[in-house]
Parts: sequence; C-alpha cells; structure tokens
Amino acid sequence: MRFILNTLLTAIAVAVAAFLVPGINPYGADPWVSFIFVALFLGVVNSLVKPFITLISLPVTILTLGIFQLVVNSFMLELASWLSVNLLGAGISISGFWSAFFGAIIVSIISSLLGGAAEQS
Repeated sequence: MRFILNTLLTAIAVAVAAFLVPGINPYGADPWVSFIFVALFLGVVNSLVKPFITLISLPVTILTLGIFQLVVNSFMLELASWLSVNLLGAGISISGFWSAFFGAIIVSIISSLLGGAAEQS
C-alpha cells in the first residue's frame, strides 16, 4: 500500500512540475498515465541508479556544499523520463537541462510536502 501511495504522490509532483515548468510536457498516452509511468521509473531509478551516481559525485558534492545533488536529481528525472518514453511509449518530454533542473526541484519539494502530509493522516 505504501508503494502505491508513494507512486501516486510522485505522479502528482511530476504533474505539478509539468504544469509549472515550460519545457516539461506529457508525451504518449493520457497525461496522468504518462505521469504515473514517470513516477514508477523515478522510484526505480532513485533506488537503483542514484546511490551509485551519488557515490561517484561525492567529491563534487562536498566541494559545492551539496548543491551538486540538485544536478544529480535532475539527471535522475531525465533518466526516468527517457526510460518511460522509450520502454513504455508514454512519459514526459524534457526540452533541456534547465527544464530538468527546475522540474527536479519542484518534484522534490512537492513530493516532500505531500509525503509529510500523508504521514500526518
């Protein structure tokens, strides 16, 4: 049940990012199906790929006092988008780095807020 809730909350966060960031658009199927596919792949990418990328980029993250982690998050969003579009034919299209960067910030903030609200209830 927790997995389904996290996926739905992440899909809502991706939908908010697609609404707010000009370079992020749903692609393929119905927009909500696209957001759910990206949320699923974002969960997989964050649990399997992100720890290795974080470990590799640790010196740069330390030098930038943690700011480089935003770049890692944008890369994870871009990778999840690419995987969902190429494997399932539906997802989000991201036009460039800055769209992914601001989209990752919005997804992180909204997911944290929604996750905190879900734990309160």
